[in-house]
Amino acid sequence: MHRRDFLGASVLALTAALLRAEPAGRRLTVAVIGHTGQGNYGHGEDLVWLKVPRTTVVAVADADPEGRAAEARKLGGVRAFADYKTMLTEVRPELVAICPRHVHEHHAMIVAAIAAGVKGIYVEKPFVRTLAEADEVVKLCAEKGVKLAIAHRNRYHPVLDVVKRLVAAGEIGELTEVRVRGKQDQRGGGLDLWVLGGHGFNLATLFTGPAVSCEATILVEGRPATKADVHPGDEGVGPIVGDEIRARYETTSGVPLYFDSKQGSGTKGMPFGARLIGAKGVISLQVDEEPLAILERDGRKTPITTAGLGQAEPMTDIKLLNGGHLGAVRDLLAAIDEKREPLCGPLAGRETVELTLAVFASFAAGGRKVALPLVDRGHPLR
Repeated sequence: MHRRDFLGASVLALTAALLRAEPAGRRLTVAVIGHTGQGNYGHGEDLVWLKVPRTTVVAVADADPEGRAAEARKLGGVRAFADYKTMLTEVRPELVAICPRHVHEHHAMIVAAIAAGVKGIYVEKPFVRTLAEADEVVKLCAEKGVKLAIAHRNRYHPVLDVVKRLVAAGEIGELTEVRVRGKQDQRGGGLDLWVLGGHGFNLATLFTGPAVSCEATILVEGRPATKADVHPGDEGVGPIVGDEIRARYETTSGVPLYFDSKQGSGTKGMPFGARLIGAKGVISLQVDEEPLAILERDGRKTPITTAGLGQAEPMTDIKLLNGGHLGAVRDLLAAIDEKREPLCGPLAGRETVELTLAVFASFAAGGRKVALPLVDRGHPLR
């Protein structure tokens, strides 16, 4: 598909879901799952429901006694459980928030929530650890009609509609490449790829289309990484390798996608995310920053807002919509009502997991190019 055709054919409808008034009616019940000491309650996925008129939080589960008691108070004195499976069985909530940042429990929590008959699930990123886990969640959600949304919260930002139109209209000229980077702090390399690279991938493929191959170079202290360098990663991600990663993906649109991360090369306050590089300019998508999008052209930087290029942002609650998860939750509720997929559902989540694991698959193949989708649905480093 021609690059311009791809962009024109895939313009999003984000703004409508975020701006529509929430329909009146009975409140949907929400159960919160956290795990103090194992990723806690993420980045606010527990508290956003208190700001949504359509929902009421009825219970929380946390294996840690002190954390459980504190969270129950924070949520308004709701019922508290040590075991999330017991909570799901007894409470039978309609919505579940799976909040721990650490990913190793996500799959089991999602499967248990689906088995309990929930209508919707909102889960912290990373989605799951392997493609086998992702495949099962995709299948179960489709079979049971469950709507699942992943907290790649910038994917729900309404300015992406505007950015898509600007790129399709040639504002930066022909799109030549997209570059993703993480924070490149002490997590630089394999952990940065898992924990923060996914945010950038999730935005990048809106403009490139799906990846069809990956070729990666992984280094440790400047030398090529070996199998002896593989080690358990933090935050439950499983085995990782490398303190420096350079990866190139070929995509269906023909626009190459790159990921770069080097431990310690980032500076404090430096935005991370994705850069859309064109023949005439660049649009920088700065994850969790406001404005999210900035046009760099002719030596000038111009913010892009929901009102357009260089216009003041008319949405007064834009930070809450994006950073506060409110946009993602509104979209999840709209997806349930409209019987459609959320803007960042299990298929999008699986794609992000695959882009992550493809880097390690290339390493396992001696640095050679690997085709996507990956045939091995397990973890390439095991």
